[in-house]
Amino acid sequence: MDFFSSDKLIEPERGDLLISEPYLPDPNFERTVVFLCEHDENGTFGFVLNNQANVGLTEVVDEVGNYPARLFVGGPVEHDTLHFLHREQQLVASSREVVEGVYWGGDFNKLTEMMNTRSIQPQDVRFFIGYSGWAPGQLMDEMRAKSWIVLKNTTAEMIFDWDNQDLWKACLITMGGKYRLMSNYPKDPRMN
Repeated sequence: MDFFSSDKLIEPERGDLLISEPYLPDPNFERTVVFLCEHDENGTFGFVLNNQANVGLTEVVDEVGNYPARLFVGGPVEHDTLHFLHREQQLVASSREVVEGVYWGGDFNKLTEMMNTRSIQPQDVRFFIGYSGWAPGQLMDEMRAKSWIVLKNTTAEMIFDWDNQDLWKACLITMGGKYRLMSNYPKDPRMN
């Protein structure tokens, strides 16, 4: 009997977290957690939260001086683009709220000014090169193939405060039951 055979298909929505199933064969999404900023008839758009880039933010953006924010690879699409999520009230007017307390984009000039004056804390902003994107219907096809697990009720703490190195495991543990068991699966099932 398939471990997932009784699972009801949960359609993801804007603001949900997509957790890759333990043995997803795509190296771009191995043990990743994707925060969905858009999911509608036009497709799906989000950012991988737990894939830190091999370069620092200051190597990509000159305007930020030595600001100590980390840079993440948001996904396999358009690595020449820079995106950000934040929870800074001074930037809310020019941003889009995805879930309560989590905002996507905004006035980048205002943000760099705040970074240079240290009026925004590094833990209150997350930067991404590239993004994760799905054409209309593509993500639902992947959902039917059991490639993703949906975590509802995303909070700002999950996005900004949880340790991104253990985020995949922490999300599964939060879901409890069989997902808690899944969080302990080895990366390579042959090593079990």
